Amino acid sequence: MSGRGPSPGWSGVPSGGGMRSSSGGQMRSPSVGEMRSPSGCEMIVPPYILDAIARRGDAVERARALETLLQTERLRGHRDAYGGVCPTVPAGEERRTVYDEAGSSVLPGRLVRGEAGRASKDPAVNEAYDGAGATYEFYEKVFCRSSIDGKGMRLDSSVHYGRDFDNAFWNGTQMVYGDGDGRIFNRFTVALDVIGHELTHGVTGMEANFDYESQPGALNESFSDVFGSLVKQWNRRETVDQADWLIGAGLFTPKVRGRGIRSMLYPGTAYDDPVLGKDPQPATMKDYYDGYDDNGGVHVNSGIPNRAFALAAVAIGGHAWEKAGAIWYTALTERLRHTSDFNDAAATTIAVAAEMFGSSGAEEKAVREAWKAVGVSSARRAAAAATA
Repeated sequence: MSGRGPSPGWSGVPSGGGMRSSSGGQMRSPSVGEMRSPSGCEMIVPPYILDAIARRGDAVERARALETLLQTERLRGHRDAYGGVCPTVPAGEERRTVYDEAGSSVLPGRLVRGEAGRASKDPAVNEAYDGAGATYEFYEKVFCRSSIDGKGMRLDSSVHYGRDFDNAFWNGTQMVYGDGDGRIFNRFTVALDVIGHELTHGVTGMEANFDYESQPGALNESFSDVFGSLVKQWNRRETVDQADWLIGAGLFTPKVRGRGIRSMLYPGTAYDDPVLGKDPQPATMKDYYDGYDDNGGVHVNSGIPNRAFALAAVAIGGHAWEKAGAIWYTALTERLRHTSDFNDAAATTIAVAAEMFGSSGAEEKAVREAWKAVGVSSARRAAAAATA
């Protein structure tokens, strides 16, 4: 994988001499519309996948991808009007609401299901409702956290957003799901880990609140992948050996040569498709992407800390949420800050593992070896993390 960044599956038309990855691979310069703050809207499908479809899909696929990209840019420029205040309910009381956009993009839409309401005939409504519940219960039962904000925030979801919208996102106050184009993407409520991923952006925003660019932004995406995967594993009661370690399994239609949008255990292997290109995620720092696209590679370089977590969890064994998940959760909610980078994350999780399970214990060793395996050093930050 030497010298591989997001190319050749990367998006857009090359401009000038292009950019290079840290290991020398040719990369392009950023295109118009990139390197923007997400303004609270973190999308599950990276821009390079949509750009690839817009370039290499058929006429219908290109149109849907371009429409999604344009809508994404509008969302990143401003939030849709939706009150601006996170609704809360008494701590410990679960409250979910689901709205139907019916193809509109004006949130939240028509209320179609509330807490304890009857199941809908619409599978997207039920999946959004059940996925929000599974995520709520995961955080409550595993980490004693009451909803996204820890204060019982109501979990609102809108389904059928836009016309065949190829994405799902957390906008700072609620979840929003597109239906997909039906040709490359299925509806976005089908994948529980996607729901857990996006809702965890809300948790991260309340805690470490990582800057959404470069390594802090990649950590933002990685922590969402970590806990999105753990929501799915916990819901299925899977051990580390039973877990698939994929993000977005089931999102692609059978037409696509891919298992999901990302692989945590084996970054760079999730898909290899004539339209989408090859999964560009690096597994180690050797292939770290240091260009400008994707806010400095937030969805690309997240493969590195993703693999560190997966390796640590597999080495520890059992249920990943019990030890590895507890270490990462403590790091996210108590130690890491908005500018933290990969070295900070390594040093912090190693220190937390030692504090929680004993210095020089199996857990600390597993975490240390995992970061070493992906080429991230913790030495220069270890002292600071130990005294935090």
